[in-house]
Amino acid sequence: MSELVVRRLLIDLETPLPRHWCAGDAFRTAFFNALSMSFPVGEQFFIDSVRNGLKALPVDLQDQYKAEVQGFVGQEATHRRIHGLFNKHLETQGLVNDWAPRAEKNMRLLAGTNPLHALAITAANEHFTAILAEWMLSNHDLLDGSEPRLKTMWLWHCAEESEHKNTAFDVYTALGGSHEWRIKWFRRITFVFLTDTLRQTVNNLSHDGTLWKWSTWKSAASYLFGQRGLIRQTFKPWREYLRTDFHPKQQASDLSARWLASNSSAYTPVGA
Repeated sequence: MSELVVRRLLIDLETPLPRHWCAGDAFRTAFFNALSMSFPVGEQFFIDSVRNGLKALPVDLQDQYKAEVQGFVGQEATHRRIHGLFNKHLETQGLVNDWAPRAEKNMRLLAGTNPLHALAITAANEHFTAILAEWMLSNHDLLDGSEPRLKTMWLWHCAEESEHKNTAFDVYTALGGSHEWRIKWFRRITFVFLTDTLRQTVNNLSHDGTLWKWSTWKSAASYLFGQRGLIRQTFKPWREYLRTDFHPKQQASDLSARWLASNSSAYTPVGA
């Protein structure tokens, strides 16, 4: 089992933020803003699904997973709070969060259903965040020139996503979740996640007045499909989730631990 440390991020999220905080790039800013808009609602769903999954396990397995689930909940709750603070700045800039209400509506449809469904959805989303995190930690220089507070925020979030990427998957498996349903939900979540990310990014660019600028589309093409592009470099690890013998730990690296060790002044462990 993983030992998950809950950390308090030591950055200022009270001081106003630049509109194009990601190195002055409208597309990159809109893209990361879109992701952040989904996090408070999404993180709460992940917390609830893993907690409910733990409660559904036999007592001996609950004891086995309890400490890791508590760490997972603590980390996700911290992410939810931090991105909630960040998102308030986006509201003051006139951006409109359409993703969160839509996600909340979809999540209510799962009320009262088998907890395996919510766990499979969480495991799928955690795979997306884990491969995004690995890509960002590998290409952290692409955030150079960004608002320093926010570069720290995103890389801290990435490091912790890499740490707890096994938790929902393991609880799903321990509860008897099948490969068939894991893949069914993964395919659905792939479609939903990509379309919602695109819709909210376009929404943000539209409100920003930069949707139809050539520089925006040029940046999007390079950032997503270029030599080090997000989609180009994450397709293979995304596809590995489809294997019958897949486990998130197979995609482990030391990038998370290295970032946390090199940036210990940016956070403090809760309770320390």
